[in-house]
Amino acid sequence: MAQPFRNRDPQALFRLRGEQAEALSAIIHEQYECWRQWQALRRHAEQRGVHLFGDMPIFVAYDSADVWAHPERFLLDANGAPTFVTGVPPDYFSATGQRWGNPHYNWEKMQAENFLWWRQRLQYHFEFFSLVRLDHFRGLAASWMIPAHEETAINGEWQPVPGDAMLASIQQEMGAIPLVAEDLGIITPDVTALRDKYGLPGMSVLQFAFDHFADNPHKPQNVGENTVYYTGTHDNDTLLGWFDSLDAGMRQHIMQVLGTASVETVPDAMLDTILGSKALLAVIPLQDLLHLGSEARMNTPGTAYGNWRWRFHWADIPATMAPQLHHKLEGHQRNEREPESDTTRQASRPV
Repeated sequence: MAQPFRNRDPQALFRLRGEQAEALSAIIHEQYECWRQWQALRRHAEQRGVHLFGDMPIFVAYDSADVWAHPERFLLDANGAPTFVTGVPPDYFSATGQRWGNPHYNWEKMQAENFLWWRQRLQYHFEFFSLVRLDHFRGLAASWMIPAHEETAINGEWQPVPGDAMLASIQQEMGAIPLVAEDLGIITPDVTALRDKYGLPGMSVLQFAFDHFADNPHKPQNVGENTVYYTGTHDNDTLLGWFDSLDAGMRQHIMQVLGTASVETVPDAMLDTILGSKALLAVIPLQDLLHLGSEARMNTPGTAYGNWRWRFHWADIPATMAPQLHHKLEGHQRNEREPESDTTRQASRPV
């Protein structure tokens, strides 16, 4: 019975709508209520000068409605199985790369439609957020194509992607595009050129700053204004967990760079470093504000289990945290500085 539904057979879908009308109505109602409550939350936040910053993966899941409603927009075989899957080659995080397993886009079809699906997708995201981080932005310049039968990401190859044409189409419709380009990892000049052509902010991560290469883009002195500067992302350990995992020589080097002589002050010194940078936006995970260790890590790349489990309770938030953070922001003039980049203008508080 599943195959007619999977293939969206009109008669099978018609019967399903009749037989499962009550269940379908309940799902539609739940989705509408979620949308309605989120819009109320967004209005409430914006009335208080708080803007929501979303995160959008570049690819979608194989079992998503997008793939099964429009399989022609994806690289699938005659049976509906992916011919190539997504991922990234071996890098800092994983010796075998990352095999994400999402189906690749049929970019020829996407371009023939003038990127209608992408324009609709972004429009919907901007109903929820003022600013959206596009994960794996380099995938708009070229994507790592892994044959579906491969168990790791090692035996893939880069394939050019018409990201320039796509962003041009979106810009023509929307004007300034409120996207942040996640441009971490191995970034080639064509990726940087694509990001800069559309004025999109890139990303830097302070945890990556402490090598001996002067041109490292994560070093505070190299971080430009049109940047979102993170202490660490969801893929990093917490500041405290990361620092504790280093050997004594590296810890001493970091303390010297930060200008602090006490291990206990390292997390705060790192917060002051990104807040004192030129970056228009500074992002500090709550775990780092709370000085938590590896037990509060959000995600470990390349692993399928044990992630995204950390939760906070309001009792975990000390009463002194808000005034102390406010004092830090005032000291770095972060609570008054207005973003000047077109794409970050909607996020009026760069914190």
